[in-house]
Amino acid sequence: MTQVDATQVGPAIAALDPAAPAHAAGTPEQPTAGQPYEYRRRPLVEPDWTRFPGWRQVTRDQWESAQWQRANCVKNVRQLRAVLGDTVDDDCYADLTADQTNLATMSMLVPPQMLNTMVPDAPVTTDAFRADPIRRYMLPLAGDRRTDWPSHPYASRDSLHEHDMWVAEGLTHRYPTKVLAELLATCPQYCGHCTRMDLVGNSTPTVDKLRLSLKPVDRYDAHVNYLRAHPGVRDVVVSGGDVANVPWRHLESYLMRLLEIETIRDIRLATKALAGLPQHWLQPDVVEGLERVARTAARRGVNLAIHTHVNHAQTLTPLVARAAQTALEVGVRDVRNQGVLMRGVNATATDLLDLCFALQGEAGILPYYFYMCDMIPNAEHWRVPVWHAQRLQHDLMGYLPGYATPRIVCDVPFVGKRWVHMVTEYDRERGISYWTKNYRTSIESADEAALDRRYAYYDPIDSLPDAGRAWWARHGTRAAR
Repeated sequence: MTQVDATQVGPAIAALDPAAPAHAAGTPEQPTAGQPYEYRRRPLVEPDWTRFPGWRQVTRDQWESAQWQRANCVKNVRQLRAVLGDTVDDDCYADLTADQTNLATMSMLVPPQMLNTMVPDAPVTTDAFRADPIRRYMLPLAGDRRTDWPSHPYASRDSLHEHDMWVAEGLTHRYPTKVLAELLATCPQYCGHCTRMDLVGNSTPTVDKLRLSLKPVDRYDAHVNYLRAHPGVRDVVVSGGDVANVPWRHLESYLMRLLEIETIRDIRLATKALAGLPQHWLQPDVVEGLERVARTAARRGVNLAIHTHVNHAQTLTPLVARAAQTALEVGVRDVRNQGVLMRGVNATATDLLDLCFALQGEAGILPYYFYMCDMIPNAEHWRVPVWHAQRLQHDLMGYLPGYATPRIVCDVPFVGKRWVHMVTEYDRERGISYWTKNYRTSIESADEAALDRRYAYYDPIDSLPDAGRAWWARHGTRAAR
């Protein structure tokens, strides 16, 4: 066997990669510069909700009650002021009011559980509240949003064209073997960046929302009938809105009907409430019902999973971990997280790694996806360019177990989820990336060119070089739809 001279390895690596360190191998006596990310275990903590003036008398029994949490959601600035008091100044409340009046695509709805994760371990001040990452997507301020390009010229209300691909009311058939079932149009909390802002939640002064018109029983019947008639569909994402807002007996009935369809092999329950309202998933009737569904799924060989939505490690608390563990204990196969990349929230390697270690190591939730924030109106201050997402994927590798290393994906209109390194062509100057696909959506069955076409995705314009911004200033006249 050929012997390798260790003293020559470093120079060889340097010849291949000039950026490689001079002592890349074989020199343990040399001092190291440390790792770009240093792991430190951080046990989960439930923040003290009594630090807020409005909750000083709230007991633990109240806090752990789903009914109390729902009844005390913050729905407007007046209710927020009743909780925070004068820890936040009038200018901040006015900034929030201006956003809700003029810019917000989602109405305000914040459960106490989520509000309590804002500024969790420092005195609540105006500056701390404004800078808080959870606040930035749950309670966006007018001052957060860009004034040069608040929306991309190609932004649209239904940016992924899910409504265009409905095969029944609320049933999107985009991928060949998978469907998205939107059972309802409400959630226990409304995130400012919601990709379904066209349908979900109350109308805002700037967005008149679409409405589901069928009675729930008729909508569910239409879903089940379609799935029975289309045996090529094997995977159903049950969502909304949020399944936590479906009365349990109705949700259990719907899931049991899905389990009767022999060709359905995967069912995924999508719920932000596992993190935003874990008290719901800890209610005895919900736990017992989930166990019945999980046992039926296991007996029939169907994979049942819960997908939740956590964007920052701050929102992970012992109650969230208990809800996730309870789901696993009663037979749910996996609890997985799908976060969204957002500037000012989590778009750094440190933030993402902190979150992934907390998910996987402390809460028993598998890091699964991070989506690039979709091209909805008034979202440019959150979105990151493709090159930034690619860099983040690079920087995550090697720290987490392979099975718990999340994929960063771009959900390209008319294409679907693509790993960020799968881009076919990329014009960095103008921020236009081009993507291809290997299947037809339900509205392209007769489109022979669908598999040969390139589909465009657009970086936020403020992230472009001067020449790119100038180009969009001349050509970016298309109004957001």
